[in-house]
Amino acid sequence: MAFRSFGLTAAAATAIAATLAMAAPAYAVTEIQWWHAMTGGNNDVIVKLANDFNAAQSDYKVVPTYKGGYADTMNAGIAAFRAGNAPHILQVFEVGTATMMAATGAVKPVYKLMQETGEPFDPKAYLPAITGYYSTSKGEMLSFPFNSSSMVMWVNLDALKKADIAEIPKTWPEVFEDAKKLKAAGYATCGFSTAWVTWANLEQLSAWHNVPLASKANGLDGFDTKLEFNGPVQLKHLQKLIELQKDKTYDYSGRTNTGEGRFTSGECPLFLTSSGFFGNVKSQAKFNWTNAPMPYYPDVKGAPQNSIIGGASLWVMGGKKADEYKGVAKFLAFLSDTDRQVAIHKASGYLPITKAAYEKAKADGFYKEQPYLETPIKELTNKPPTENSRGLRLGNMVQLRELWAEEIEQALAGKKTAQQALDAAVERGNAMLRQFEKTAVR
Repeated sequence: MAFRSFGLTAAAATAIAATLAMAAPAYAVTEIQWWHAMTGGNNDVIVKLANDFNAAQSDYKVVPTYKGGYADTMNAGIAAFRAGNAPHILQVFEVGTATMMAATGAVKPVYKLMQETGEPFDPKAYLPAITGYYSTSKGEMLSFPFNSSSMVMWVNLDALKKADIAEIPKTWPEVFEDAKKLKAAGYATCGFSTAWVTWANLEQLSAWHNVPLASKANGLDGFDTKLEFNGPVQLKHLQKLIELQKDKTYDYSGRTNTGEGRFTSGECPLFLTSSGFFGNVKSQAKFNWTNAPMPYYPDVKGAPQNSIIGGASLWVMGGKKADEYKGVAKFLAFLSDTDRQVAIHKASGYLPITKAAYEKAKADGFYKEQPYLETPIKELTNKPPTENSRGLRLGNMVQLRELWAEEIEQALAGKKTAQQALDAAVERGNAMLRQFEKTAVR
């Protein structure tokens, strides 16, 4: 109405008002850049989360960007920080935790972010088996748990039936025997296998049997840790893999998860990998399937213990403006919503990160219909964590895994004994840890 006192027509007034609205900075949307490593169905989950948040309010816009695999995404984020153009949120896999902690000034701890912005945040609302991995010894959450998983054994039920195997194997000796039967039943190139060779056969194996991977609670209690995975349990396991590799009762499937398709294609009927593989299994497997807890050695006292988490968390990068941090905090609060956590869990197979979401999924009868989605939660909560099974926090973990895998490959190829390979992996790894210590913040 004010425009009319200047003698403007209604059309002219509308045009001027529209021009002013477009120019007005008060209505500018603050963009939140989110770099991630999710592909396929899990990428769809990330895009939907961003779209739902953007539709729920008008002040902030989350922009998700795929930056490659886990290691690539973490490296890209650190490089971008050094160049002054880091994203606001960076998805980093769990073994990158120590490296991110040591990146002085590059990150803003989540507990500080939530305190400063006043957004609702209760660390006790989250599953402790998950949050402990990403928190200080005082329980202060450094990063926000996002897609948490654990390792499970995926099982081709049709293959077991074909090989006349009545029950899913529970122990490693049973897996070895059943793999031989599967091989005889026509699965000639692979009775069983694993993705993530060091995660399966060193990291999870050690925690599941309550033996140390490294000193100082696997690094959670300090950076000056020493590797200790050349003990009897790990040695016995690698010796058995070497033996079974010769006739492909066991067959090596690589350092990362690139071999997972060997399960969904039907080639490997028993396959250990992340519970987060669920989306691919559901969409690609043309046979009856399920999963089961990781096998254990029954002669190891107290086994099985509890598993450790995999997956990734969201790190908030340093050096951003206050209004941008407010948007990041609102987004993390949005992700914590119980119904939303249940929906993420059901769509992706990753774990619900809050106690309330897990209880709601149970109350809804969800696990009666899809018991395989509860397997990793049961593993993580199987027994109270010990110094050997709380998790691990080792610097330069990406490089350490490469080094360990290199030694395991030498053993599987018959170029080293199991003892020689594990001793070399420990010795070389310790040298790498001593180098990391020189850069780490204490």
